Amino acid sequence: MIRWRTASTTLYPTIRRFLYTFRCISTLSLPIQETPQTHLFQCNTRIRELGRLGRVDEARRVFDEMIQRDAVSWNMMINGYSQNGRVDEARLIFDAFVGKNVRTWTILLTGYAKEGRIDEARQVFESMPERNVVSWNAMISGHVQNGDLGNARKLFDEMPEKNVASWNSVVTGYCHCYRMSEAHELFDQMPERTLVSWMVMISGYVHVSDYWEAWKLFVKMCRTMVRPDQSILVVVLSAITGLDDLELIQSLQPIAIKTGYEGDVVVGSAILNAYARNGSLDLAMSFFETMPERNEYSWTTMIAAFSQCGRLDDAIRLYDQVPEQTVASKTAMMTAYAQAARIQEARHIFDEILNPTAVAWNAMVAGYTQNGMLKEAKDLFEKMPLKNSASWATMIAGFVQNESSREALEILIELHRSGAVPSDSSFTSSLAACANTGDVEIGRVIHSLAIKAGCQFNSYVMNGLISMYAKCGNMEDGSHVFETIRTKDTVSWNSLISGLSENYMLDDARLVFEKMPKRDVVSWTAIISAYVQAGHGEIGLDLFLNMLARGIKPNQLTVTSLLSACGNLGAIKLGEQFHALVFKLGLDIYLFVGNALITMYFKCGYEDGFSVFDEMPEHDLITWNAVLVGCAQNGLGKEAIRMFKQMEAKGILPDQTSFLGVLCACSHSGLVNEGWEHFNSMTKKYAISPLVYHYTCMVDLLGRAGYLSEAEALIKNMPVNPDSVIWEALLGACRIHRNVELGQRVAERLFQMTKPNSGTYVLLSNLYASQGMWDKVGEIRQLMKDQGLTKKPGISWIQVKNKMHCFVTSDRTHNQIEEICSALKEFHGCFRATGYTPDTNCVLHDVEEEQKQNELLYHSEKLAVVFGILSTPKGSPIQVIKNLRICSDCHTFMKFMSNVTLRKIIIRDGNRFHHFRDGSCSCGDYW
Repeated sequence: MIRWRTASTTLYPTIRRFLYTFRCISTLSLPIQETPQTHLFQCNTRIRELGRLGRVDEARRVFDEMIQRDAVSWNMMINGYSQNGRVDEARLIFDAFVGKNVRTWTILLTGYAKEGRIDEARQVFESMPERNVVSWNAMISGHVQNGDLGNARKLFDEMPEKNVASWNSVVTGYCHCYRMSEAHELFDQMPERTLVSWMVMISGYVHVSDYWEAWKLFVKMCRTMVRPDQSILVVVLSAITGLDDLELIQSLQPIAIKTGYEGDVVVGSAILNAYARNGSLDLAMSFFETMPERNEYSWTTMIAAFSQCGRLDDAIRLYDQVPEQTVASKTAMMTAYAQAARIQEARHIFDEILNPTAVAWNAMVAGYTQNGMLKEAKDLFEKMPLKNSASWATMIAGFVQNESSREALEILIELHRSGAVPSDSSFTSSLAACANTGDVEIGRVIHSLAIKAGCQFNSYVMNGLISMYAKCGNMEDGSHVFETIRTKDTVSWNSLISGLSENYMLDDARLVFEKMPKRDVVSWTAIISAYVQAGHGEIGLDLFLNMLARGIKPNQLTVTSLLSACGNLGAIKLGEQFHALVFKLGLDIYLFVGNALITMYFKCGYEDGFSVFDEMPEHDLITWNAVLVGCAQNGLGKEAIRMFKQMEAKGILPDQTSFLGVLCACSHSGLVNEGWEHFNSMTKKYAISPLVYHYTCMVDLLGRAGYLSEAEALIKNMPVNPDSVIWEALLGACRIHRNVELGQRVAERLFQMTKPNSGTYVLLSNLYASQGMWDKVGEIRQLMKDQGLTKKPGISWIQVKNKMHCFVTSDRTHNQIEEICSALKEFHGCFRATGYTPDTNCVLHDVEEEQKQNELLYHSEKLAVVFGILSTPKGSPIQVIKNLRICSDCHTFMKFMSNVTLRKIIIRDGNRFHHFRDGSCSCGDYW
């Protein structure tokens, strides 16, 4: 004991120094190496970041060099492989990891699902020793991502515990597959909703173009006191843009202010875009100028808006004000120049861009195709350093729009061979190409490719398929496609209606229309157009009134169809009302509406078509052709030649329709020399090969003028095969000039060419009757009887007080027929006293003269004109439509009627218009 004390006393200073030194050292930080290999947290963070950047091999090196690993390390490495498409390597790490937890299993499951390997994902899910709500959600999302909504919904229903993400996942799946009714049903059942829930549903409705439902859902969200965020405001503005409702755009601005997004550049740009798409350029510019902050999208939106409305100078001025020119703003200006056909300026801007984006390349390619410069577009496309799906889609669409559908399909084949998957847009344009070429077999191949690419739920592709099958005359397959669409939007219904109409299945089209759950202006326009094109204009007009009664505002296509109906029916009063409606709705800005107005007026026998032409700010080739054809219909030969010369002076190149119009006008006016001049210029001046229709005009012109041998020689020497129409034109000329010998030869040729029709027999019979060859007339009648052919009865129509009245020769069914016949006899007696002599040569029966005169008296056009005189105010014009050519007796009778009643009488017969005024006809007795 004493010894110990002595020792401790001796050692104390040493121990004391040691303890002091140790205490000092313990207060210092230990020296460590700042490297990922020795620090767990830093290594895990590094692996996560490298995986996120796609640098998985570097992440693996970090993982392999780690001295110590925890579950996070393993999970991060498995996740890195999974998220970068290397799920097999992720599986190797997974299998090597002993301490797997729920997150480990879920990561691998997600990786398989992301790669589309849903069966392997399901195997992992079934093998999990335990699952949490995240695992269930991952498996459901996997099924949703792979379009397997059936299994997704089954798992969802089996979930022991659901959170809001579970509900959102299934609702999202339904929306992505366009099954909006099921999505909405599930949405309504949600115990709680987040902003994501509302966003999914609203954007789902926008995606299927059901903008009104999207808007109603947004209103409901606001009423439940849910505050919209930036994303929801932007998608709602897309819905409003689709609705094209200015008031809704203005109503959303206060909401943006209340929610604090009034200065948000993204929301502001979306509002700006909505104004621009609505066509409210002044409001758009006003809003643009008040925006506290503008991004490049704001500037490009305004530049594009000015360009699309034809205000290129304003677009240029705004472009010059952009504070910093970016690729996006240059691309917008480049597109504006291209749309204005100033392609050189567009290319100049493109060449100024140092590193053009794919969007810029695509815009320049599109600019070339928009201007019909397909070679330049193809050359630029080939030079593109990187082609994306939009690049291919731009090329395919451009070639289709330029009537190069075969080449468009070749580009699709090239795209397929490259290993890339065509986009929805590429499929849609390619289907349009098949429709144009009528190649249903290639269409079926594209149909299969679309299914393999997972586009079978895309509404644009499905609607394109319906249209393709319809245009190829295969409505059975088109209807089948329609039936397979899970959620049929309005466009799908409209496509089916149009397809059925194009295939003359009008009753089926009407049945589909009546079944539609919801109709828009396109639906009404489709069914109206179907009836108009089928010759049932009166039903089309009734449908239009029904449409107005339901509060649907017509658009430019609706009005165009109705103008066509008015022209076909000769309903000038109604046509004038639609003309006023065109101005009221502001539809006069559309070029094709002006063209329809010109056609309507000329078809009604009114020269107001010239006034419409003069008032139009611009004319295209169709405009000029509408005038030329109108001149032909109304026998205005000299006016047609004058307009043709004006067209040439304006630098507009005529096409085959232009020459058809001017030649027909010459034919109806007896302008033989002028007709020859224009016919010869087709090949010599414009390198246009005449078709059989042009030769028919020339034969008709020569034949009417009495040059029968020249007309026959032209048929025999022309390079195209003659059809029955051209021989019938010559036979008609033989009847006019009573050339029996040639008429018999022509008739024999017609009987050999085609199945005999009543028109040929009637012409030949008329020719025989004009020469008093009644035996031959009897033979013709017997031949017609033996073959079951009958002469078409003469039918005339007149519209009085918006009601169409029909008269048939010698028919006595009209409720005012006694009054009409009494007045007709009175007029007949009056005219006889002033020089009128009935032309009984028109009667094709060998009967007494008095009986012939009596038969002539009750021709349908005479009944219709007298009814018009009795039913309309004194001095107002009378307009009648007849199905057959007016006879010479009725022609003379109408001249007397116009002189005695001081009325203008317009008769549109099977060939042309006759304008009777003051005892003479516009045709100059040349018809």
